[in-house]
Amino acid sequence: MIFNSYEFILAFLPVTALVFFFLGRRGFHESAMLWLVVASLFFYGWWEPRYLLVLFASISVNYFIGTSLQKSFDQKGTPANKPLLILGITFNLGLLGYYKYANFFIDNLNNLSGTTFVLETIVLPLAISFFTFQQIAFLCDSYKGLIKDLSLLHYTLFVTFFPQLIAGPIVHHSFVLPQFAKAETFSPKARNIIIGLAFFLLGLFKKVIIADGLSAHVDLIFGNAERGIELGIINSWVGAYAFTLQLYFDFSGYSDMAIGLGRMFGIKLPNNFCSPYKATNITDFWRRWHMTLTTFLRDYLYIPLGGNRKGPVRRDTNMMIVLLLSGFWHGASWNFVIWGGMHGVFLIINRYWRMFRTSLGHDLETTTFAGRAVGIGMTVTCWAVSLVLFRAETFDGAMVLLSSMFGLDGIAHKASLRNAPLVIILLGFFVAWCLPNLHQLIEGSQRCCGKGAYQLRRALIPVTWSPNRAWATALAGVFILCLMLLDRPSEFLYYQF
Repeated sequence: MIFNSYEFILAFLPVTALVFFFLGRRGFHESAMLWLVVASLFFYGWWEPRYLLVLFASISVNYFIGTSLQKSFDQKGTPANKPLLILGITFNLGLLGYYKYANFFIDNLNNLSGTTFVLETIVLPLAISFFTFQQIAFLCDSYKGLIKDLSLLHYTLFVTFFPQLIAGPIVHHSFVLPQFAKAETFSPKARNIIIGLAFFLLGLFKKVIIADGLSAHVDLIFGNAERGIELGIINSWVGAYAFTLQLYFDFSGYSDMAIGLGRMFGIKLPNNFCSPYKATNITDFWRRWHMTLTTFLRDYLYIPLGGNRKGPVRRDTNMMIVLLLSGFWHGASWNFVIWGGMHGVFLIINRYWRMFRTSLGHDLETTTFAGRAVGIGMTVTCWAVSLVLFRAETFDGAMVLLSSMFGLDGIAHKASLRNAPLVIILLGFFVAWCLPNLHQLIEGSQRCCGKGAYQLRRALIPVTWSPNRAWATALAGVFILCLMLLDRPSEFLYYQF
């Protein structure tokens, strides 16, 4: 089931909320949480019920290992069962590896050795990349003694809570579970519902109007590249920027809807995007893009590898390892690995460039409007170039499109631009560059959420939301428009990561 469907909006969501608050207001908090677990499992199993077994197995094994780790300390309070932690992490990575990477490894083995091993195509269970990372974090924190006496019901709710189950944000137990421990969570609050609806409807607009409005043209451009059709420089760049916007508004729209849904149930989920297309360099970009993933990779991979504590060579090596694995996490393809490696190189170059400028006495935090505009343009362009590998089905298809983008097949149009949704592209960049993000718009927050939060610049057009008649009318119009378009083909790009 997806958020932008009639079944979800008109049936699942209202029924789930009504029963949850009916039970919660009468003091049946555990029953309300059990109902939320049942509803979340129904939500997950709507697409393919058999993969509920994979989710059940993952939850059961991780809960058993996690609770065992919580009891494994010596007399000095030092963790005493590292082999069990390794076993738990191996189980999670093994499950993820089988479903996501088995075909990839078999195909590459056949290509390298000339063997003809055949493995039936394995369909990837929904959300396995997301709930695997959440549970690895749970095991690590259990090993460190940061979790105590967590019931199976509460743990299952932490993993399966439907707003964040399919495509994040990747949530931490310490962020979500304390909110379910509060009695006020189980009583509906008008402010939470109103703010939640605003997040949900504006996220729905980003997904249905902008992202889905670009998808047909993106499919056309990348499909032609896969067929080896020379596109010309203009068509190619329009296609690349169109996908850059489609990916952002698809994924950030989903995250905004997830945040809105959580808020309706009294739960604040972490922000996952912080105006990444306003970043002035690639380092700043990665602080703003898919923030819960970068936080996980920093806390559970980069820092354990040594982070920046063991000299510049080790630091840069650790950074490259993290970005390569991040690319591989996104998909079982060499395209994703190369994409991750590109960003590792980008980040290392940017680090040394900033060090060089600092050595010259430049103030890196104070720049002119023109300087910021140039930085933003270069950052988005580097991102767009890298995303060609992210989106292309094959490496050859990516090379065809990149060749066209850099003029290797000529400047002239090779195909008509009549179908290019230029209005939607302009709308997308206007929203991304000129308007506040939803946390600024709805909550008035001028800081990026999460660890290492920093002050944001005010938007060029500082619109503010308030629960008044004008905004209610506007959001009602957005809702009606989106409802009219829900029946056209649509899928979330991160739906099967």
